[in-house]
Amino acid sequence: MSGAGAAPVAAATGWTHATASQLGDARSGKLADNLTGFGRALRRSGVPVDAARMALAQQALLLVGLARQDMAAALEAVFVSREQDRQVFRELFAAYFRNPDVAQKLLAQMLPTAPEKSKGAPRRQRVADALAPLRAARQQHPSTQEQKIEFDAAMTASDQQRLRRADFNQLTAGEYQLVQRLVREVALPLPRYASRRTCPGSRGSRPHWAAAMRRAARTGGEMLELPRLARRDQPVPLLVLVDVSGSMERYARLLLTFLHAATAPGQGGQGVGRRDVFAFGTGLTDLTPAFRHADGDAMLAHASAAITDFAGGTRLGEALHQLRRQHARRLVGRRTLVLLISDGLDTGEPAALLQELGWLRRHCGQLLWLNPLLRYEGYRPTARGAEVLHRHAHGMLAVHNLESLQQLAHSIAAVLQPQRR
Repeated sequence: MSGAGAAPVAAATGWTHATASQLGDARSGKLADNLTGFGRALRRSGVPVDAARMALAQQALLLVGLARQDMAAALEAVFVSREQDRQVFRELFAAYFRNPDVAQKLLAQMLPTAPEKSKGAPRRQRVADALAPLRAARQQHPSTQEQKIEFDAAMTASDQQRLRRADFNQLTAGEYQLVQRLVREVALPLPRYASRRTCPGSRGSRPHWAAAMRRAARTGGEMLELPRLARRDQPVPLLVLVDVSGSMERYARLLLTFLHAATAPGQGGQGVGRRDVFAFGTGLTDLTPAFRHADGDAMLAHASAAITDFAGGTRLGEALHQLRRQHARRLVGRRTLVLLISDGLDTGEPAALLQELGWLRRHCGQLLWLNPLLRYEGYRPTARGAEVLHRHAHGMLAVHNLESLQQLAHSIAAVLQPQRR
C-alpha cells in the first residue's frame, strides 16, 4: 500500500501514514518479502495462491495490524477457500509466525529449533514438504537470517513436458513429491444419469401440481403458468479397487491421492453420488472411512495405518470374495462404475478369480480395468490374472503418468459410450 492507493484506505479506516510505515514499504519492506515467502510456501504445499490473493493479503495486514491472532484470521480468510487446506494453513502459519515481533525477526523464526520447545502434533506431509527448501537453505547459511531465498524451482517447458509424461515408477524422490501435489489438481468428471428423483426444472416433462396450486392461490385461483418437474441429474456411484501389492506400490500412493481429490464431494461442481474405496493385496481393506477426511495427508495417514498388506502379494479372487460376502449390499448396483486399478499380476487361483469377477460384472454397471502396464505398446495380458481380467472388463485404460490421469475422464467417456448404445 503506497502512493495514491494508501490514502483511501487510511481515510476509511482511520489509519495514518505513521501506522502504515510500521509495516514497511510494500515494494521493498520486510512485510512484503515475508508475506511473499509465506505465500510461496502455501502454494508449494498445494494451497491455491495467486498474485491477486497476495495483493489482498497485504492489504488485509495493513488493516488489521501485526497482532498474531488478527494476522492469522485475516490471512486465513484470504488464502483458504477449501476445507482441506485449513489445517495446512494453520500449521504453516504457526511455523512462520512464532515470533511476535514479526516485522523484524520473522526470517529467524521460520523454522524454530529451540530444544526446550515441547513437541506438538506432527506436521502434515504437505507442510513438511513446503518447509523443506527453507530448512535446506538455513543449513547452508546458518549465520544469514535476512537473506532472500528462492522457494520455487524454475522449470523449463521441456522439463514440465517430461514430468507430465514420466512414468510414476521412474520418478526421483523430489519429482515424486512434486507429482503427488500436482495430481491433487487433476479433475475427474464422472458420467451422469437421470435419477428417479425429481426437482423443479424448466425442461421437465411432468407438471409440478403442488407449485402450480401455490402460485394460483396468489393470483385469485387463476393458473397463469404450469411449473414442471425434471429428473435429477447425478453422477454414477463409484467403486474403486486399488492394488497395493509390491509391483503397484508407487502407483497406488499417487492414485489414492488423485482419487481422493478428484472424487471429493463438490469437487469442480461435480463430485460423486456414492464413493466406496477398497485396497487389496493378500486381503481386502475398506478405505472409505479414510476417504472421508477432507485433507489428503490425513487420508494417506489413515490409509497407511489401515492397510496391513502394503507391498505384499496379490490375491484378487480372495479380495473379491471378501467384498461379495461383507459389502455386496452396500456397493453393487446397475449403475455402479467399478474402477479396478491393478497390473493383473495375480498370484491366487484363476478359478476363484474367474468366479468372483463374473459376479462383480453381473452386479455393476461398468467394470473398467486401469492398468499401468498398458503404457507398453506391445503389452498383452498373458498372465493368468491379467487374462481373466481382460475377458471380464468392459474396457482397459492406462494410468501411469500425469498425462494419462488428465485424459482419464475423456477415456472413460469414450469407453462407456459404446456400452450405452
